[in-house]
Amino acid sequence: MIHIIKNEWRILLRGKIFVYSTILFLMSLTITVLLGISQNKNQQLLQKKAQNHMRQKWENLEAMNPHRAAHYGSYAFKTSNILNSMDSGINDITGNVIKLEGHVQNEILYSEASQSLSISKFGKLKASLLLQYVIPLFLIFLAFGSISNEKESKRLKILILQGISFSKLTFAKSLSIWIYGLLLLTITIGVQLIFGDATSETVIRLILIVISYGIYYYIISSLATFFSAKFKSSTSALSSILAIWIAWTIFLPKIWGNTVEKIYPLPSRKVFKTIMKEERLKGIDGHNPTDKRREEIKNKYLAIYNVDSLKNLPINFDGIVMQEDEEYGNIVWDKHFGNNYKILQKQKETYQKSGFFNPFASLQSLSMGFCGTDMFHHLDFLKKSEEYRRTLIKALNNEHAFGGAKTGDWKWTVDNTFFKSIEDFSYRNPKISDFLSHYLMDLLCLLWWSIITTILIKSRTNKELLI
Repeated sequence: MIHIIKNEWRILLRGKIFVYSTILFLMSLTITVLLGISQNKNQQLLQKKAQNHMRQKWENLEAMNPHRAAHYGSYAFKTSNILNSMDSGINDITGNVIKLEGHVQNEILYSEASQSLSISKFGKLKASLLLQYVIPLFLIFLAFGSISNEKESKRLKILILQGISFSKLTFAKSLSIWIYGLLLLTITIGVQLIFGDATSETVIRLILIVISYGIYYYIISSLATFFSAKFKSSTSALSSILAIWIAWTIFLPKIWGNTVEKIYPLPSRKVFKTIMKEERLKGIDGHNPTDKRREEIKNKYLAIYNVDSLKNLPINFDGIVMQEDEEYGNIVWDKHFGNNYKILQKQKETYQKSGFFNPFASLQSLSMGFCGTDMFHHLDFLKKSEEYRRTLIKALNNEHAFGGAKTGDWKWTVDNTFFKSIEDFSYRNPKISDFLSHYLMDLLCLLWWSIITTILIKSRTNKELLI
């Protein structure tokens, strides 16, 4: 089998078109990766400057009431993973900045898609675009005639008479094409490692990326070679594999994506915001409005401090009410945003199941996941930023309540020493080991397809030559 693979590579290297195409691919992949790394580093630098600028403004706030500072708020910046240069995933459309303030949970803003005309249907030019679309196509064009050309030239029967089994020949030819795909992939990953400031976490993610793309390339190479062996003409083989590739990459993702959204629909933004606002004012169950909650809190603290009126409280009741309102708002937020998160996760998990009939869907999911740019990583950022918002607002409300002011004294202020004491928001991308369970379905689908295609190739027998 090794002899067959070596012979296939000798034949490939004799072709000038193959050599020139390989050089072009390598140059395109290298330039794309380098440009992506450069762009990503610039984005990280600008993001860091913006974050430092906002932190400086926060620390240099003039003396003001803590509740006013809560309305002034802070900002959370979504850290750009270095592997964003390979596959930007959903980052281009989800945004990367969110304002953190009291009384309200804001939406994330400033997506690249909303500010750029260069982002097409296929996204920005990233290495993933070439690795997912262009290279598999090239592998198809290399493999579709690997066996059918031998049939048309009558050379195949000579090879069989020399003692080579049809299945072994087919398998060896598919492996020779697959090795070429692995070569382009490893060079791309190598460039990313050398110039991408790789950490141990990045190396682990890149290894997983190599495994994912490697399995997918094996599926493509094997399937194209199978059709080449099955059909007598190379034209029929090419038409068949291209039809499948188009269905995998264009039609099935769209059809299944729309189906998933119908099965697990998200509420409209208008309805969602209206319900959130009503439940915060009137109570989740409609029986605990704001004024009733305030009265219950007042009676509670009057009893705690054993006084008969708010003016006799040694604390600022306004700060207490503000924090209680935040706590109640958090319950409403957890209910509705938590429900949305569950719907999004169900959509994602259902979409992942399409990998059993479309391995391209599994590849895309794994590529985004291992690059840290998929929905699971995005939701993690939203949750961490909301946790910080709650910590920030609670610190301000507690200072307002217990810092020395009396109820009704809205002129009471704190200086920037207090503001400096509150830690800034710092987000670290999660380790892939914490998220790996989310991608087991995708890996299983790719392995399932690799087994199927191996069985198909191994099923080729010498009897088919007589057909």
